[in-house]
Amino acid sequence: MARIHAKRKGRHGSTRPFLKENPSWVSVEAGEIVDFVAKMHGEGYTQAVIGTRLRDLYAVPNVKLATGKTIREILAEKKLTPEIPEDLSALIRRAEGLQAHLRIHRKDVSNKRGLQLVESKIRRLSRYYKERGVLPADWDYSRKLAELPVK
Repeated sequence: MARIHAKRKGRHGSTRPFLKENPSWVSVEAGEIVDFVAKMHGEGYTQAVIGTRLRDLYAVPNVKLATGKTIREILAEKKLTPEIPEDLSALIRRAEGLQAHLRIHRKDVSNKRGLQLVESKIRRLSRYYKERGVLPADWDYSRKLAELPVK
């Protein structure tokens, strides 16, 4: 696949081995995994970090195979999902950092371009989430929104 904002091709990292069922060596029960996910979310960890910590600390290679649900689905059942999805809020935080930099260094053209690219990613991702019903249809990204604290 080619990159969106570059004239080069790229390859992602390693691929996860194909598994159809939870490995027999996993000693953690599904109920415990759900409790771990809720506890770690309460401590402020993102979904990606929760998955990594479950893998590294509790030897759970795949939450979906172990519980039948993804981390996002577990959090949705417990009504712990954030208003704005985590990948979108991370992009908004990144755009805010670039805007703060540009307020100080107004002639930094390469960072202006970087801000344009990040904002286009935000708009594309928000369009996707609006189509899926995750975000309300009237939600719109603006630079003022990026200045607000996003958790």
